[in-house]
Order: sequence, then structure tokens, then C-alpha cells
Amino acid sequence: MPLKKGHSQKTVSHNVEEMVHSWENSGKIGASHPRNKKKAVKQAVAISLKKAGKSKYQKSGRAAASVRKKSSGQSLALVHPKPSKSLKYKQMHAS
Repeated sequence: MPLKKGHSQKTVSHNVEEMVHSWENSGKIGASHPRNKKKAVKQAVAISLKKAGKSKYQKSGRAAASVRKKSSGQSLALVHPKPSKSLKYKQMHAS
């Protein structure tokens, strides 16, 4: 059965249950073949979160992702230039 689309916790949980159930029958999740149920559950969680556009470490998936995209648009090299080694050498040995 295909995975459900959506970003809610309920949808992610349903997709995990569906994939673990299919693993019990066929022995594979997607292209992987987890050896035991613990690894199958971890793989199912990763696939479900990826499909929902979330991360294991984010508190709110889509909101945190949009903030990260906005802040990553700035170039840090322009804001905080890092001097090269040759420039440091010239500054140290300038008379």
C-alpha cells in the first residue's frame, strides 16, 4: 500500500506502521533489508520523516525548515571574512 502524504504526526506514525507491517511480510523496506525489527523501525521512521519533509531533530518540521532556508541565504564569507594564511604571514612579518 502506498504511503500517505502529509506532515502531521498521525500520518508519519501511520506510514511507520505500514512499512514495518510490510517488512514483517516481505523482509524489506524500500530497497533495504533490515536484519531485525529494531533496524526495520529505524529505517521506517527515517523514510516516513523524509516523505513528510521533517527531520528527526526538528521540533516543527516545515516551520524550522523555512527558517533555515531563509537564514542560509546569506553568505557567511561576506559577513565574516576569514583571512588567508598568506595574509596572516604578511601581517606578522611586515616591518
